[in-house]
Amino acid sequence: MSNAVAPFAVLSGQGTPLEIPFGGSVTIKAHTRNTNGSLTVLEFVHPPKAGPPLHTHLREDEVWYVLEGEYRIKAGDAMYRVSEGGMAFGPRGTPHAFQNVGDTPGRLLIITTPSGLERFFEQCAELLPGPLDTEALAAVMHTNWVEFVGPPLGVSDPL
Repeated sequence: MSNAVAPFAVLSGQGTPLEIPFGGSVTIKAHTRNTNGSLTVLEFVHPPKAGPPLHTHLREDEVWYVLEGEYRIKAGDAMYRVSEGGMAFGPRGTPHAFQNVGDTPGRLLIITTPSGLERFFEQCAELLPGPLDTEALAAVMHTNWVEFVGPPLGVSDPL
């Protein structure tokens, strides 16, 4: 029996690290090429109180698993508080945002299916460092089926 892709492992500290435009960094652990398009696995490190604006993914379902710290996760009308070892799920098309609510950096593992979201972060990283060109970011979002629909939780729902 032949598999379309080979099994693989990514050790702690391995992967493709990238800066992200909303504070912190992401490490790509699994991507389209090594999962045959089935999923993407991303490990984020967020500074205290940081997180992305409210947004939707038009093609990916998303799992958020807290590796370290405590996060607020908004998905649709629900707001969850999830700490280390906990997880939440957001289906495609659901507006969502998350925020590290701790006073130290938080680590969040995100798994999306199908794969492809890594391209958004690869293309965002090409816009950095320096001031973020909002028109270029809008083009990257459009290309990757991502829509921002509101501000970060720290603005819309302050602690």
